[in-house]
Amino acid sequence: MSKTLHNGLQILELLTGHPQGMTLTEIADGIGVHRTVAHRLVRTLEAHHLCRRDRFKRISLGNGLVRLAEPVEQDLRTLARPILEELGDLAQATAHLVVRENERQVRMLMIVEPRQGRMHVSFRPGQIDPIDRGSAGLAMLAAEPPVPGEREEIALARKRGFAVSYGEIASSVIGVSAMVPGREVSIGLSLFEAPDEEALGRNVIEAAQRLGALLR
Repeated sequence: MSKTLHNGLQILELLTGHPQGMTLTEIADGIGVHRTVAHRLVRTLEAHHLCRRDRFKRISLGNGLVRLAEPVEQDLRTLARPILEELGDLAQATAHLVVRENERQVRMLMIVEPRQGRMHVSFRPGQIDPIDRGSAGLAMLAAEPPVPGEREEIALARKRGFAVSYGEIASSVIGVSAMVPGREVSIGLSLFEAPDEEALGRNVIEAAQRLGALLR
């Protein structure tokens, strides 16, 4: 194994958990190398646009990672679209695909609006939301082991297999989401009314399982 490559990848993984950026010293301490070594690694990653420094010299992930991830996410979107279309039409609601951005945030990767239905929720693809707000993030947290002080909604989602939120991302909008097995991705619905949470939950679980089977 290449130790240099290993250290460089460690830096990227470390920065994933610090969206506000880190100092060079924090990075060196975080991966257990001398500051001079960390400096060379960061300069190399900067040259490939995999990390960047702001005007305060804090280092964060760079836009080059988006280019690298695009083929993977494109495949994900291609496989997910027909499943989201069917889910949205079934519930006559907006269906969404959400990915985990880092420890604190999730990103709306794909939105599919129902082809029928008088009213539906509209979101902007690429929207970033806190992981502890909204059904998509709650479903992801429910897939992890319980932690002290976690929200009751997370424990309930862990028990039911799907998460529900009310007005947390947008006022008056209900979210119902389930995790795609083996992935840090959720499939869900956004709607104005949820008269039968269990039925909606079964629908999103089935959709998530179908996508999971395609991604194996």
